[in-house]
Amino acid sequence: MRVIGVSEFGGPEVLREFDIDEPHAGPGEVRIRVRAAAVSPTDTAGRSGAYTRLYADSPPRYVPGMDAAGDVDEIGPGTATDLAVGDAVMAILVPRGAHGAYSEQVVVPAESVARIPAGADYAAASTLPMNGLTARLALDRMALEPGATLAVTGAAGAFGGYIIQLAKAEGLRVIADAAPEDERLVRELGADAVVPRGDGVADRIREIEPAGVDALADGAVQNELVGPAVRDGGRITTVRGFRGDDATRGRGVVFHPVLVVDYHREHDKLDALGKQAEEGVLSLRVARTLPADRAAEAHRLLEAGGVRGRLVLEF
Repeated sequence: MRVIGVSEFGGPEVLREFDIDEPHAGPGEVRIRVRAAAVSPTDTAGRSGAYTRLYADSPPRYVPGMDAAGDVDEIGPGTATDLAVGDAVMAILVPRGAHGAYSEQVVVPAESVARIPAGADYAAASTLPMNGLTARLALDRMALEPGATLAVTGAAGAFGGYIIQLAKAEGLRVIADAAPEDERLVRELGADAVVPRGDGVADRIREIEPAGVDALADGAVQNELVGPAVRDGGRITTVRGFRGDDATRGRGVVFHPVLVVDYHREHDKLDALGKQAEEGVLSLRVARTLPADRAAEAHRLLEAGGVRGRLVLEF
């Protein structure tokens, strides 16, 4: 079976093809013939060696990828699922060793799989699981009431876009950041107000909401720099494990670091996201598709910055 991965960590050039043994679905699992795998910053970080601890017990063929879409081609014995062989599905993976989405076939828990949204192709569907579930988790952790004000940094990105759209569907007021070239996109995603991104974004949010917003989702990973945007007793979700600074915590602000692994078996939530995509609540944004053997090029494009939507590898 063909996979795209690395035997040593480094720049995009270390990505190459390997042949590994074909996996088979066991109890509680399904196997997917992968047609598309989305490329994310988690993938580029893993390729560069940022998560070496995750591969410590695995032989050196490390396969990135947390998002896959394709067709069910095997269901493990005794697996409780409403899926059937041949169904078009999307799935979230937690990469370990050679288990990653950049593969011709992947085996995953049945709870990590849902049917792709009606009308979506494989590439579009592959952009939803990881970022959609991370956005869902962030909003669930903040538990905001309708009418509350949420600030979003990194709003033009995949996570930020899903946060905006889900928040608006739940009756929240959204203040988002954007570069000048992204302002129209962020407004189309549903933001009620848009401020320039970058240094000083907390002050610009306060100009719109002088008392501070009720909560903030920090997709831009600005950490302590965005704390002042939030009112005393407010909430902040972070996506890279940041647990807060003393000054912000001292005002009673609660930090919620979110890790999508907490939701990687939440079938019902993934299925609900798919239905929201069908209804037009969520926009599935594909920046570009490339053949899987051009994974190195995809990583270079992503690391160069400015990609809006997801780059997708097709198998």
